[in-house]
Amino acid sequence: MLCQYNPIDIERALHAGASDPPFPPAADRAAWEAVRAALGEEAVSEMIAQAEADAESPIPALPATLYLEFVRTGQREGYQDPMARRRQMLCRLALAECLEYQGRFLDPLLDVAWAICEESSWAYPAHQRALTDMEHPVIDLGAAMTALYLAELDLLLGRELDPALGKRIRYDVDRRCFTPYLTRHDHWWLHNTHLRNVNNWTAFCNGGVVGAAIYLESDMARLAEIIARAARSLDDYLDTFDPDGGSSEGPGYWSYGFGYYTILAHLVEHRTGGMVDFLAGERIRRIAQYPLRTVLSPGVYVNFSDCNRRVRLIAPHLAYLARRLDLPDLMRLAREQGGSPRERMLSWGLRNLFWRPEGDPAGRFVPARHDWFRGMMWMIARYDPADPGALVLAAKGGHNGEMHNQNDVGSIIVHVCEESVVADPGRGRYTRAYFGPERYEHFVNSSRGHSVPVPNGREQLPGREHGAELLEHRADEAIDLLRLELRGAYPGEADLASLQRTVALHREPPRGWVELADDVRFASGPGMLESVLITFGRVDMGASEVTLRGERGALRVRFDPDVVSPRVEEVRDVDLAEGPADIRRVVFAFAEPREEGTIRLRIEPA
Repeated sequence: MLCQYNPIDIERALHAGASDPPFPPAADRAAWEAVRAALGEEAVSEMIAQAEADAESPIPALPATLYLEFVRTGQREGYQDPMARRRQMLCRLALAECLEYQGRFLDPLLDVAWAICEESSWAYPAHQRALTDMEHPVIDLGAAMTALYLAELDLLLGRELDPALGKRIRYDVDRRCFTPYLTRHDHWWLHNTHLRNVNNWTAFCNGGVVGAAIYLESDMARLAEIIARAARSLDDYLDTFDPDGGSSEGPGYWSYGFGYYTILAHLVEHRTGGMVDFLAGERIRRIAQYPLRTVLSPGVYVNFSDCNRRVRLIAPHLAYLARRLDLPDLMRLAREQGGSPRERMLSWGLRNLFWRPEGDPAGRFVPARHDWFRGMMWMIARYDPADPGALVLAAKGGHNGEMHNQNDVGSIIVHVCEESVVADPGRGRYTRAYFGPERYEHFVNSSRGHSVPVPNGREQLPGREHGAELLEHRADEAIDLLRLELRGAYPGEADLASLQRTVALHREPPRGWVELADDVRFASGPGMLESVLITFGRVDMGASEVTLRGERGALRVRFDPDVVSPRVEEVRDVDLAEGPADIRRVVFAFAEPREEGTIRLRIEPA
């Protein structure tokens, strides 16, 4: 428990801790020349060329009317894109000046840093939703990360920039972040409450605010209070992970939240000389290995709930964890990552220079044959982990009160040829209606957008009380199997006495196959059951089989035509995070009402 670290002990550790900075300032030319040599002149020249272009570019304007555009249209990008552009300029100009150290980027860097300080709010419009109340600053993801960017700019180039900037940074970060962090209790992300549970925001916002305080706060007693407050809050964040280190938010949000948790853990450990350690213990090691256990094929991860189908993890984050926690597979995974958009911002851009992946250990990452997260009831079964194109099954139980919840208890993903042919739509794009008086239920949030059963036309209900009961889970040389009772996920109108779903990967040569069986017993009389598969691919219908054809992979789905009547429903232009997409619901329905019965599907590579 991180709350073991009280302010008195933390302050003692701060006084006894390190006096050297966690990263070398630009004036440390030996350190930065070593970075140049490691990067190579081609990479350095490219970074400096980008900074030269930024130095000649105008700073994007952020007028009040642009902020209010979100209120009128629900579109975040109008304000957030130029806001992000300012921070990307800050990153590129700062790192280029550190690498070159000729002073020619200092004036444009001062201009963009000062412009960021002059922004009325560092919060995103979607999180504040009104023009700024200067007496009540909002601490959100945008405010927290901006505080850390400016603090690390001050570390790197504070001595080279106008002294007024350092004073301005300290004033603004204290007013917008430190003081409200210490004196207010309306930050929903800070602790679990009866009104709302925490999620990745807790790690991210604490990481940004407290990380900035480690750089900027000179009062050791106050800094100790800030760190202690974060430690208690981060206990709540760690409690969102299941006993095996799994997060219902998915690998993308793991990277987002646990990335900033790692940033903060490093800064706290360094500042206290190792006396305060947020990365100690087997629990942290399990959480750190979460992405290793959710890989479907290179670059593609299990994306149940509000997560993108393709995820680019942050290579320096994985590399640091690999070294710090002695997890060599994380280093292998780090080398597979392309550049993440997060690395365009100063905190990860800086760490990308100092936490680079290494060539050892050699080889590529190969996942396990079977992974199981018992708290979330997630099973991932891989027919041949060494073959990226081999059949993979992912299935979930859980409940419908999870973080970033979608009503998807019992959902499955079937992945072949490096493609999820039976797919989870993942993350939906936010709309204005999402922030209206009533939450807008996107197609992907409801159970209609997932590969789950539909009894008597009824969809699953939201809430932690609506979930699965684990009946059986096993994995051996012949089969990986998960059996769930799903009755509790549905309303009483579904008239269920029992609805059991069995999902299994049969390891029969040459390529294996997936069994999906839904066994239903209705409570008061004959009823109808539909078993649904979601796909982005083309659907070819046959008398006793359906073929799902993706861009690379294909699956043949066999069924009993005496029991099942299949149909295809097309849902056009579903608004997903990756852009609009057409989704097909392949529905396998009872041919006629039954008091009890089974829909059994055999899904095999085509």
